[in-house]
Amino acid sequence: MNPLRIAVAGAGLIGRRHIELIQASNACRLCALVDPAPGAAELAQAAGVPLYTSLQQLFAEQRPDGVILATPNHLHVEGALACVEQGVAALIEKPVAHTQEQGKRLLAVAEQGDARLLVGHHRAHSAILAKAREVIAEGLLGDLVAVMGSALFYKPDDYFNAAPWRRQAGGGPVLINLIHEIGNLRSLCGEITAVQAQASNATRGFAVEDSVAISLRFASGALGTFMLSDTAACARSWEQTARENLDYPSYDDEDCYVIAGTRGSLSIPTMRLKYYEQREHRSWWKPFNTAIAPLEQADPLQRQLTHFCQVIRGEAKPLVTVRDGLRNLQIVEAISQAAHSGRLVDTTSL
Repeated sequence: MNPLRIAVAGAGLIGRRHIELIQASNACRLCALVDPAPGAAELAQAAGVPLYTSLQQLFAEQRPDGVILATPNHLHVEGALACVEQGVAALIEKPVAHTQEQGKRLLAVAEQGDARLLVGHHRAHSAILAKAREVIAEGLLGDLVAVMGSALFYKPDDYFNAAPWRRQAGGGPVLINLIHEIGNLRSLCGEITAVQAQASNATRGFAVEDSVAISLRFASGALGTFMLSDTAACARSWEQTARENLDYPSYDDEDCYVIAGTRGSLSIPTMRLKYYEQREHRSWWKPFNTAIAPLEQADPLQRQLTHFCQVIRGEAKPLVTVRDGLRNLQIVEAISQAAHSGRLVDTTSL
């Protein structure tokens, strides 16, 4: 098969990473860059592709097989709608939209026309999560009872100095970082039906939260706790444990999730298992069987690109749909609402 022709809209850090992956792939090739910023010209020249200032200009001159939308959040929906109108498949970087209203607008169009839209929650393509879902589906843990999760890391001062808006409401870890974790937890444990939260800004004193304690209820009846902080000198985060992005130092003695069921537990990403062999003799007086579920290391962004090519060719349905992306956004905003109100927020009607 001829390589698919893919355009990238957005020449920022994630856009550049997508370009690198396309250039390294045999399944596709870069055909264009879309970005009005002056600095994009140098990147397009180095890649040997034409530069367009808008998707409208791109579609007026050529019709790629797919477009990766790595644009600012507020441009995601308009860009995706432009691709749908042209019948072109799109990979939309997360979040799928900058508001729930815009996300619902895109969802209506996407589902009405069966559009080929993949949302870029790249961790959904993680080999670690795939193995964890397999272990849970096999029933080795029994019925899920509880999940304990954390995203604890320390953002340096220059992170905030480079973008002062990160000190204001909307610039904290709930709306920036938590959406990754919600996607992970929903894929592992099922739908989230209610949330509670407490937030604090006591460490940095900014107008935005720096730490949040979250309670979750899942449709299965399982309960969860999650600790989020961008001011905690701790390695219990996905980035510092999963070893999927080598820009982060990692530590093989740390986990960021523990999932417990009626028969056993799984720690992620070390994949350490503790389980009772015989269901009828379960007791805290009895020792566990222990094992480590085998893993193959893989770059989830590369796996996502491979999947996107399959979606373009009609060989697969999107693993992360617009509805999935919107649901992740809704849960994150519900957690923010719960933290501000101090009340439990029912998410079943969102």
